[in-house]
Amino acid sequence: MNAAVVHSYDQPPRYEAFRDPVPAADEILVTVTAAGLHPIVRALAKGAHYGSTGQLPLIPGVDGVGRTDDGARVLFGSSHPPYGTFAERSITRRAMCTPLPDNLDDATVAAMINPAMSSWAALAHRAHFVAGESILILGATGSAGHLAVQIARRLGAKRVVAVGRNPRALEETISLGADAVISLNQDREALIAAFRAEINLGLDVVLDYLWGAPAEALLAAIVQKGLDHDAGRLRYIQIGNSAGPTISLNAATLRSSGLELIGSGFGSVSMEKIFESLRSILQEAAKSPFQIKIVTAPLRDVERLWNTPEDARLVFQP
Repeated sequence: MNAAVVHSYDQPPRYEAFRDPVPAADEILVTVTAAGLHPIVRALAKGAHYGSTGQLPLIPGVDGVGRTDDGARVLFGSSHPPYGTFAERSITRRAMCTPLPDNLDDATVAAMINPAMSSWAALAHRAHFVAGESILILGATGSAGHLAVQIARRLGAKRVVAVGRNPRALEETISLGADAVISLNQDREALIAAFRAEINLGLDVVLDYLWGAPAEALLAAIVQKGLDHDAGRLRYIQIGNSAGPTISLNAATLRSSGLELIGSGFGSVSMEKIFESLRSILQEAAKSPFQIKIVTAPLRDVERLWNTPEDARLVFQP
């Protein structure tokens, strides 16, 4: 079969022939029709994600859409290294397959499902979000952030605050359901003041796709001065680190506030809960589609397009 194959963490995958997967007793074969190039896919292919095993060569791709031998159209997750989803065929366990609604096309599902899962699982299974709470999304201008705004609104958020750097994409969050926006294109003190104003209005959950300096500014805004206060609970859900892998955190931030730092991702959310989230997303999208920008391309172009900057979620189709 043909597949995208990673031979080195320093180079994009190459489109070439690769040995066909052979399912084990508890696995099934899937003919792939679409697979999304998500940040986690790039990170794993660079060896930079905590889930990287160091095993090369490998076929990238953590999820995809395809057809099983009985003709069923499914969303599925990769389950057997080195066989990812950027190939003509892949293998998975039946428990990692979910039937697709007829009114959702393959490319849309492949583009949407991973970025949507990042916020849905974080809210449902890590923050234990309930309708009527307020949410701030740090890094709301990418595909995952735009979907997070829509998901927060559909889950009944009282107030949604979108934070990001790209002015055009930040403005678009208003039409997607954000009540307010905060630009990261301002000096640190002004940014802290903007964050503090939102915290004072009442903030229950933060979804953080950035970490790094933006997270440091937001955490600085959380600090409570004085000894006579009773801070409300604030669940800070760390999802991504596109602005940097580390932060400096003053110990007083934790002692003076109701801050709870929680991670959300593979490992902190079980595969059972992840697939529960995926099924919920598909049901919601079937009722009313989410808005997401998509670009499709043949898998044979993977090496040329691998490092394309994201303005839309790129989906490869074998």
